[in-house]
Amino acid sequence: MSTEAMDAAPTASRRSPTWLVATISGFFGLFYVYAMWNAIGNLVQTVQVAGDLGLSLNALGWFLWIFATAFPLLIWGAAFALGSRRKGHELLLIMLAGLALVAVFWLNVIAYSTLNTSLLVG
Repeated sequence: MSTEAMDAAPTASRRSPTWLVATISGFFGLFYVYAMWNAIGNLVQTVQVAGDLGLSLNALGWFLWIFATAFPLLIWGAAFALGSRRKGHELLLIMLAGLALVAVFWLNVIAYSTLNTSLLVG
């Protein structure tokens, strides 16, 4: 047996089982979807309140809320792409870091939309 075959053998089983990847991704995916649901809810509420005041969202307002809706999905996809071929605990940490990034982004969106409401409607 050659030394090349012996060196390659131990590194072959580095991937996690599919059920573990699906479980971790699905569990964290629920939290990412919750962030998306909050963004959709705030978009609808903002449009209703602005409509009651005789205003509507301008391009910046639509962009902010649509991007706030799409951002968690983009981050989940990136976290899944980065972590799906790694060990289970590494996937868990990547998903957790992505969720923390989504949470910080969400706080920034809420702060911006609260402090600059007049820039989002018109």
